[in-house]
Amino acid sequence: MYRLNPCGKIKYKKASDIETSRLGIGFEKLDRNAFDPTKAYDKLGNIGVKWVRIQSGWQRTEREKGVYDFAWLDSVVDNIIARGMTPWMCVCYGNALYGGMAEECFGAVGCPPIHTEEQISAWHNYCVALAKHFRGRVDHMEVWNEPNGLHCWKHGVNATELGNFTIATAKALKEGNPDCYIIGCALTKIDVIYFNEAFKTGMADYIDAVSFHMYTFDDRKLDPAIKALRGIIDLYKPSLEIIQGESGAQSRPFGNGALKDGGWTPRKQCKHLLRHLVTDLGCNVKFTSYFSCMDMMEALKGKVGDKASYKDFGYFGVLGAEFDDDGIATGEYPPKPSYYALSSLASLLAGNIEVIDLPILAEDDMAPHCGRVPSISAAEVQSYGFRLDNRSYAYAYWYPSNHMVSDFEHAVTLNCADLGEPHLVDPMDGTIYEIPENMIEKDSFGGMKLRLLPIRDYPLFLVFGEIN
Repeated sequence: MYRLNPCGKIKYKKASDIETSRLGIGFEKLDRNAFDPTKAYDKLGNIGVKWVRIQSGWQRTEREKGVYDFAWLDSVVDNIIARGMTPWMCVCYGNALYGGMAEECFGAVGCPPIHTEEQISAWHNYCVALAKHFRGRVDHMEVWNEPNGLHCWKHGVNATELGNFTIATAKALKEGNPDCYIIGCALTKIDVIYFNEAFKTGMADYIDAVSFHMYTFDDRKLDPAIKALRGIIDLYKPSLEIIQGESGAQSRPFGNGALKDGGWTPRKQCKHLLRHLVTDLGCNVKFTSYFSCMDMMEALKGKVGDKASYKDFGYFGVLGAEFDDDGIATGEYPPKPSYYALSSLASLLAGNIEVIDLPILAEDDMAPHCGRVPSISAAEVQSYGFRLDNRSYAYAYWYPSNHMVSDFEHAVTLNCADLGEPHLVDPMDGTIYEIPENMIEKDSFGGMKLRLLPIRDYPLFLVFGEIN
């Protein structure tokens, strides 16, 4: 950025300052008491995201057959709403009260209640009570979590089972709240064969959206995968919306969970966060959720009575933590660099943003390049266009190099139609830059060539018009 002139910082907005957003974050695993939410609520609200994914925790709620104690979940929901955010709920997992594998699995994770008539009836009654109790506070309900993985459908993955289970659950949730917005699938990845089998059950007729999770080192896989998902949806119910429900990265190596083999650092986590969320938005999902707010136990393969089996910590949080002897996240939950990167992105893209094609094109510039690496091809530049809530235009662009092995810095020249006065925004730290006159070549019709702008291996935003 050394050729540009810093002229300000993005003004961070709290969730309560923002009417709407397409950015969210995970606040999962409170069904297993993984962390103390009271120490996280204010920090969560200050990020500026609006959608907060929580889990319903059947086993924590129904500890005596037929008796539901929603007090713990009421506290979570009400604290999120009080800070201007919108909770949406993943309705899961099993309950040891009704036998089966749930008696052995910590938190009854991955134990769908489909094997006995008592389980089926108890699940139905719980879902009716849950939806009724939270009507008007939580109207977006997601059926189960990652059912296409053995960690969350432990007796054996089966898409037909999932389709039928989703139909039955959707009916129960609608019985409790006729206005309930039903989200199906929550798959670990976009698998069109699995989706197709699940849709064959008639599931699409009972849901309003499908969700997916995608943990991948290479964000270039997202765009074609989401297009394929849209293709399979269009065969069954074109009105279904798409939600990205979990995507994240760790901030240190030797953790557990997705992408654990990466040589992660706090900076790599920031890059990964920015690349994935911007790509999700560029692919026009309804909203996208970063996993997660907290460092915490993974707790997907834990065994009851075996603490070591669920002291398997993942470092996906934008807030850090220490851990006690029970595996619970402790300490003061300090913000990581990713916390501020997400805050910058949330403030810049607050409101009703639109995904649009912008008249901007990278070119192969043969002029001498600044930087210390060879020239890049314009065809390699990844980009998405947005119209911001204030009607300014934002062009996100980056070079999709392997950010796990190096830091990339170079320059690129962009040809632009007349869109207004440009500034460059770096969401990594929220700095706003003026573009010097000697880098702008204007023509008599208002178009311009922005010569040798910085390009990095994470999204920078060229903003035309007012920022914030």
